[in-house]
Amino acid sequence: MTAIQHRKPFTALLVGGILAASLTACGGDDGGKASDTAAGAATTAAATAPAAAAMADPAADRATAGQPFGTACAAVPKDGAGSFAGMAADPVATAASHNPLLSTLVAAVTKAGLVDTLNSAKDITVFAPTDDAFAKLPKKDLDAVLADKDKLTRILTYHVVPQRLSPTTLTGAHKTLETHEVTATGSTPDFTVNGSAKVLCGNVQTANATVYIVDTVLMPAS
Repeated sequence: MTAIQHRKPFTALLVGGILAASLTACGGDDGGKASDTAAGAATTAAATAPAAAAMADPAADRATAGQPFGTACAAVPKDGAGSFAGMAADPVATAASHNPLLSTLVAAVTKAGLVDTLNSAKDITVFAPTDDAFAKLPKKDLDAVLADKDKLTRILTYHVVPQRLSPTTLTGAHKTLETHEVTATGSTPDFTVNGSAKVLCGNVQTANATVYIVDTVLMPAS
């Protein structure tokens, strides 16, 4: 009997030890699974965050990346000197001469003798009226302006701001080369200049200027 009695405590200790080890192992497995689940969720969130951010505001992303924006940008050639890449390599007056939307503006700049002035300027912003913008003016008024070099120069230099304005700095009042201010309102991709001129294609880069193509000729105060 004595030998049997001594074996019972030993057996109980052995069983207790095995159970404790088993419980510890099970607890470790559960903890590992929880950690793996948390890590997987974090990885998924990290992977989906950039995609969600990119979908937030595509137009703002394009502007931030330095790309042109606006409905009229589709009319710009895809390649060659008149493309966005081609214009980026030329000074602004030369670049405009390759743009099919700006032939009247280029003729006016040439007539006013401002080609060299604009091409040699450093870091400017140009509000460039389209051919249709000039066509809004009564023909007799347009002819009169084109025949008056001083008046033509005032109007054209009123479209030039002596600093580069990005889409994020465009809103507000800006002094022009003509000396009076232009005022831009709105945000990407919907900007308006002086309350009526809509930006049709903005953030167009040339070698020395940022260009905003507009649908109305801007007129300085008398």
